[in-house]
Amino acid sequence: MRVCPVCSKPTIDKYKPFCSSRCADVDLHRWLSESYAIPVKASESDDALDEDPQNPPDKAEETSH
Repeated sequence: MRVCPVCSKPTIDKYKPFCSSRCADVDLHRWLSESYAIPVKASESDDALDEDPQNPPDKAEETSH
């Protein structure tokens, strides 16, 4: 028997995988408020997005002298 991921009570077919509409709403609220997050690995392209376009790394070195 499956249990509700919010409160651990047995699930009900009508609200599967939850036990009630309340638990379904609690879960939805957690997603919408970003309490849940899907982990991702940072890639090299993500690093490029973090750089300051007004001050690229090459120019940053020139201005620091």
